[in-house]
Amino acid sequence: MRSMTKADIIEALYEKIGYSKKDAADLVELIFDTIKDTLSRGEKIKISGFGNFVVREKRPRTGRNPQTGEAIKITARRVLTFKPSQVLRADVNNSTKPGSGNSGESNGN
Repeated sequence: MRSMTKADIIEALYEKIGYSKKDAADLVELIFDTIKDTLSRGEKIKISGFGNFVVREKRPRTGRNPQTGEAIKITARRVLTFKPSQVLRADVNNSTKPGSGNSGESNGN
């Protein structure tokens, strides 16, 4: 399975909207920088029809080394979570995988 890269997003803007590759690259960089800056301030990002990005604070806690069983301290940290919208979830679940032979319809079995 192939992953979509930033270059692929830039190429899609170039092909579908007709921006120059430089303009498309600048736009993608601006969007990603805005998202990163917003999240680094601890603010939520809500994109209608796509989902929510949220930074959560995790408290310090005691964990265990799985090999030795020794107790270790896990420091406090911030974690980024993404919760897809119902629209995105439905689109992903209703799409067919290339080469699967499944058109998304039930065969009654």
